[in-house]
Amino acid sequence: MELFLKEYLAYLKLERNLSENTLSSYKNDLLTFISFLSDYNIFDPSEISSEQITAFFKSLKNIGLTNTSTARYFSSLKGFFKYLTKNNYIVKNPIEKINAPKLSKKLPDVLNFNEIEKILSKPDISETLGLRDKAILELLYACGTRVSELINLKLQDLFLQEEVIRVLGKGSKERLIPIGSSAIKWVEEYLSKSRSLIMKISKSGNYVFLNSRGTKFSRMGVWKIIDRYVKEAGIKKQVHPHTFRHSFATHLLEGGADLRAVQEMLGHADISTTQIYTHIDREYIKQVHKQFHPRG
Repeated sequence: MELFLKEYLAYLKLERNLSENTLSSYKNDLLTFISFLSDYNIFDPSEISSEQITAFFKSLKNIGLTNTSTARYFSSLKGFFKYLTKNNYIVKNPIEKINAPKLSKKLPDVLNFNEIEKILSKPDISETLGLRDKAILELLYACGTRVSELINLKLQDLFLQEEVIRVLGKGSKERLIPIGSSAIKWVEEYLSKSRSLIMKISKSGNYVFLNSRGTKFSRMGVWKIIDRYVKEAGIKKQVHPHTFRHSFATHLLEGGADLRAVQEMLGHADISTTQIYTHIDREYIKQVHKQFHPRG
């Protein structure tokens, strides 16, 4: 498969004169697809079926990729299979009868990296609550946690020296998520300088993030923090806690991260959907996160 991809990219560069950025996007998309196919032990394009392509797009949806990004993957695959068919490398085009993803305005917006940076720069870290807010935003983007996972995070769930945190996801499934150096720095700053000033011995428990009353955060409390800094950053998109999760997944995949590793980080191990995701070594997941996350 890699040889066909190499030939196709050379064709796009020499015959179509596409830019390096466009070529890089095509390459990342198709490598993600090739990695997906390896779970089916498929390494020859003539063996690819429309069912496997459909399963691939379902897996993209499961990890929260936006319809816009999914449509880009479809375009990449469509061009690749058209090339293979035209050059008689395959007899039948498996994507021919598959409909392109419909773009929907109802899905939450994804923030680009510059927008993320603007939001993360807004909390006043010289203030007790500002430093807390900075740590919350950094962790949301670094780990792609659900808001429920964030507010239930406890001190014993932080393994910052090992560069991971432990969360309890849907179905009470526990997982470890890599956390980048930037988020580690701000969580440690918050723990050492702010949390002790906020906490109330009888109310705080072991929860990492506390509201101004020293108690566990509510989902609405996190939403209000995000809403505040999004407005201060001058961003007009509809942004809520889950937007950070979508952005986390999108940025990793667009950077070339392995689909299965992102699946593991997000805790979307739904075997009944595709049964394609295998257990990933934790050290490998940490390596993928560090390599591809913008603030890793």
